[in-house]
Amino acid sequence: MTSPLRLPDATSINAALAGLEPATADADLVPALAHAFSGFHFSVARIDDDYWRDIRSVIRPDRTRIGELRPWMTGELAKDDGDLDALWRRLKETDLQITEWRGTSAFVFAPTGPAAADYVQIALGREIEWRAGPIVNPDYRPFGEEELFDPGWIRRDEFCEADRLVGPVYRLLDRAGGALVHLRSFLGRCGRVERERREAKRPELERRMIQEIGPDGAHEIPFLEAVPDWFEHVPRELRFFEDWEQSSAGAQRVFAHWALDIRDYTHKGEREVGFIPRPLRPPKDRLLPMPDKSVHILMDRIEAIDRELGLPFGWFFLMTHGHWVEAEIGQAVAAALREQRVRLPDRDARVLLRWADKPYGF
Repeated sequence: MTSPLRLPDATSINAALAGLEPATADADLVPALAHAFSGFHFSVARIDDDYWRDIRSVIRPDRTRIGELRPWMTGELAKDDGDLDALWRRLKETDLQITEWRGTSAFVFAPTGPAAADYVQIALGREIEWRAGPIVNPDYRPFGEEELFDPGWIRRDEFCEADRLVGPVYRLLDRAGGALVHLRSFLGRCGRVERERREAKRPELERRMIQEIGPDGAHEIPFLEAVPDWFEHVPRELRFFEDWEQSSAGAQRVFAHWALDIRDYTHKGEREVGFIPRPLRPPKDRLLPMPDKSVHILMDRIEAIDRELGLPFGWFFLMTHGHWVEAEIGQAVAAALREQRVRLPDRDARVLLRWADKPYGF
């Protein structure tokens, strides 16, 4: 009998990442994870979403490291008894420099089964340390201490290769509980948290009355009579995967086209769990509503998006995200379907009409 695969864990992932050499990290990332977790077939997708960390160092021009910026600068300020002017005048005459870690997101995926949600997602940062600028702005005195620790004068444009100090290195990101996720388990958690949240409100809702305006004027009715399916709500995250599996898109894997910004945290006693989908290859142009155009022209344009994505019914999932395809377009196509002015494959038509009756979006 074959033993079940051991799902990736944060400790083992960090150990695999620590063993990567910067010169070959990009090429060695997937083999290192495959070695650490035998039986999994990993793939990686990188996204250009520049960020920078608030960990900075102080170096000399020869790249000799002096120390981390904040504690070092705190000590230097103490030498001048907290006098910002004196510190600024002294430091601007030096050749000391600041480094900064800049990164982009990298998502690693590994299937665990055939269904749409049967996979693992690992959110990594691909980070490089760069020489970023002088220790202080030589032209302007800092406004306050915090500007010394979080400098606004350092370059955030493209660096030349001579400014590269370390990297790339890969780091498991701390994404509010979403750095390492088995999607099937995560979706189960989404559904459970939503059910528990709604059940907790049952006593209140059973007492709540709302006003309804009818032919005979306004009168009160129980909230749960007006909204009988309130306890049957399906979170948008689950609907996204259900719609994927039940549409033409289901012939391909979700992770071949989308990464998920996943969150799971508690804020003011309230559990927040969910994700925002991010397309790995977004279309070049946004598709906006065209009220004065034929729905057939609209169909031509959404079919062009599908060809660009290499994904049947891909436009629908872009629409649930909302940035590249407007929700009004989905409603327009759904209306044309009902009027039999356009056609979609039966499975896609069912998904679209269900969405049109009860829309969701990210």
